Amino acid sequence: MPGLSDVTRGRILFGGDYNPEQWPEETWLDDVRLMKEAGVNSVTVGVFSWARIEPAPGARDFGWLDRLMDLLHAHGIGVVLATPTSSPPPWMGRLHPETLPRDEDGRTEWWGSRQHFSHSSAVYRRHAAAITEDLAARYAGHPALTMWHINNEYCTHDYGDQAAATFRRWLRERYDTLDALNEAWGTAFWSQHYGDWEEILPPRRAHYLKNPAHVLDFRRYTSDLLLECYRAERDIVRRHTPHLPVTTNFMPFFAGQDGWRWAREEDLVSVDVYPDPKDPLGGQYNAMIGDLTRSQAGGGPWMLMEQAAGAVNWRGVNHPKPPGLGRLWSLQAVAHGADAVCYFQWRQSRQGAEKFHSGMIGHPGERARGFREITRIGADLARLGPEVEGSRTRADVAVLHDWHSWWAGAQDGRPSALLDHAETVRAWHRALWEEHLTAAFAHPADDLTPYRLVVLPHLYLLDDTAVDNLVRYVHGGGHLVCGFFTGVADQDDRVRPGGMDARLRALLGIDLVEEWWPLDEGERVDCGEFRGSVWSEELRAAPGTETLAAYRGGELDGRPAVLRNGRARYLSTLPEPAALRGLLAAAARTAGVRPALDGLPDDVEAVRRGELLFLLHHGRAETVVRLPGRYDDLLTGTPVEGSLRLGRHGAAVLKERA
Repeated sequence: MPGLSDVTRGRILFGGDYNPEQWPEETWLDDVRLMKEAGVNSVTVGVFSWARIEPAPGARDFGWLDRLMDLLHAHGIGVVLATPTSSPPPWMGRLHPETLPRDEDGRTEWWGSRQHFSHSSAVYRRHAAAITEDLAARYAGHPALTMWHINNEYCTHDYGDQAAATFRRWLRERYDTLDALNEAWGTAFWSQHYGDWEEILPPRRAHYLKNPAHVLDFRRYTSDLLLECYRAERDIVRRHTPHLPVTTNFMPFFAGQDGWRWAREEDLVSVDVYPDPKDPLGGQYNAMIGDLTRSQAGGGPWMLMEQAAGAVNWRGVNHPKPPGLGRLWSLQAVAHGADAVCYFQWRQSRQGAEKFHSGMIGHPGERARGFREITRIGADLARLGPEVEGSRTRADVAVLHDWHSWWAGAQDGRPSALLDHAETVRAWHRALWEEHLTAAFAHPADDLTPYRLVVLPHLYLLDDTAVDNLVRYVHGGGHLVCGFFTGVADQDDRVRPGGMDARLRALLGIDLVEEWWPLDEGERVDCGEFRGSVWSEELRAAPGTETLAAYRGGELDGRPAVLRNGRARYLSTLPEPAALRGLLAAAARTAGVRPALDGLPDDVEAVRRGELLFLLHHGRAETVVRLPGRYDDLLTGTPVEGSLRLGRHGAAVLKERA
């Protein structure tokens, strides 16, 4: 299958979503002039153009798109052509209300925004296939076309009657018989036994707690039904252009899709990332999403489909990016494996819901600081393109993550609503990042042998394959650090005997988990050299297991908080950031994992991609990095030896001299 390298060819793609239908055509010439000035070589077109292309059922208006494609090609700008199916025209909802999704209370989600389609609607799918077919047939041979972008940020849910029918179909395929379904869902509880498939509905509004296994399967089903929609359009464009890659853009660390499964269906993996400029750990979040996306791409190159040139418009308070921060985060994406750095959007909208969302060309125009910074980023990426081609980011540490466990662990009725899977994963990734250890992500059933150290922040649900894989990894010489409330349930959300899988308990040196002791918001437990938050456990260690830290005071006084059993360690609480960093650093040293560069200042991130060393300064004060050897800075073209001075949000990309 084609991939991103078939498009880049020694370049880093640079550009963004281009929505020229919002502007008079005389603006287009100015757009391409400024694109060339900024170094833009790729734009995504047509994401929200369905009503423009099909103004009435069956009508087609391709004239404007023909002229646009020709104009972009004439100026050497490639086109990522989108299928416009994420935002159906108003006529579809009016004529075919069955295409509109319903929420869990039965309320219709009407047109007037976007993503107002039911993944289960045969009418919607038929119209989506027709517009995709016509787009692909018309532009398959156009020289500007470089890849396909299907839909946009798949995220819809539907609890209506059509969804009920497709949910039952999905369940039949999964379980085959009602007996198997009743067993998996534990329907003996609360008299929920199903005697006919027609009795099964989506988990709509209920009087009290819903069956968590029912909810879990509905989340699996929703991800799979949206994937069906993606595959249908992908297969159409692939039939017309088998030589061009196809993608759809993920939202970052989004709970609505099984990202591992979806990534296997894409020719290249793309993501939209919007760190908060006011977040002092925005760089860590950006790094985490880059690590996850690169891992979804199998360690190869990925596409940053969307980021903001400045402020977004959907936070409570939307802060612009200070000078240099956008450049820093763009170069950070490249360091973490991106071969495409793009934005939403090229020109800031003057109307509509996102008119206060920044663009590469903002409301102040080309004379503003924002466009000057975009131009600088374009020049930086042009210099790096030939150097990063074909290279990979190195990582000896893997962070384990699974969407199914995330879904199951978020159920109502759990021991603590304060235990948040995403925040726990971010806390552990932060500890690695602050310790200057580049990480990858992996599914718990993946081959883990490429990694010296595996960290598992929190996976409530682990199936037998995953548990056996972890045991095999450690017994084969790997090092594991495991977090709390892990391995509690099997694939059906059935609690394991003993409250944790017996194989996992044996691996971690735990004889018994006697009680879970979740902590209130703001509550801390004393663990001697550090304090823990969110969670604690009443553990009984197995004979021969070393207690690295114990609880002091309270109900758990003297009980183990951190255990080590050979190459496996277990953390029964969430240590404060400095302590978690120290615990993971100690495990990394034991596993033989070292930072990309020793002796780094705290605010400087070092990442090795191929032969290149990226130095990224996330602090505000000027700092100095000590360097062994002699290098050339590819961004400035200057030699570097002994040390390098980095200013606020400064960056360098170093190549060692022969």
